[in-house]
Amino acid sequence: MVEDVKSPLPGKVLSVKVKPSDKVNVNDVLLTIESMKMENEILAPKAGIVKEVKVSSGMRVSVGASLVTIE
Repeated sequence: MVEDVKSPLPGKVLSVKVKPSDKVNVNDVLLTIESMKMENEILAPKAGIVKEVKVSSGMRVSVGASLVTIE
């Protein structure tokens, strides 16, 4: 089952820790978003393989923006 990881807050993507075909486990850090001068780690909600990374460092994202797809 494919799951889209969405941004829980607006901000700027500081770093992306995964790439397509990477294996991830529950609570692995996928990327870091800076919001209101705080760094927020976005964690994998499930174990699987990264199918697609939809953002890159420096991008601005809004609440609900699709970040990563895990299969």
